[in-house]
Amino acid sequence: MTRSPSKRGIDYEKQKSAAHGARHVGGPGKHDYERGATRGEVKCRKSPVTKPELQRLVNQKRITEVDSKGGFTGPAVEYRDRYRPDVKLFKRGKKI
Repeated sequence: MTRSPSKRGIDYEKQKSAAHGARHVGGPGKHDYERGATRGEVKCRKSPVTKPELQRLVNQKRITEVDSKGGFTGPAVEYRDRYRPDVKLFKRGKKI
């Protein structure tokens, strides 16, 4: 029997928070993990994170690390490089 997509996503969040050496937080509207002052978000999907979505995460949720299975669009990476160089982006565990 396969797990539901939401449960599979939560399991992936917990796995990634452990890989980053952080505590899993989760919940609606909250960041996925935290390690000291560092807040992280995990995206478990095939589509890449877009620039507007990255802006919302960084500005509204004060996220400093984003780990995405699907990667990031070119404009999202350019936005990070130009305006938010302190934000760390990870694609499948590897730093971009």
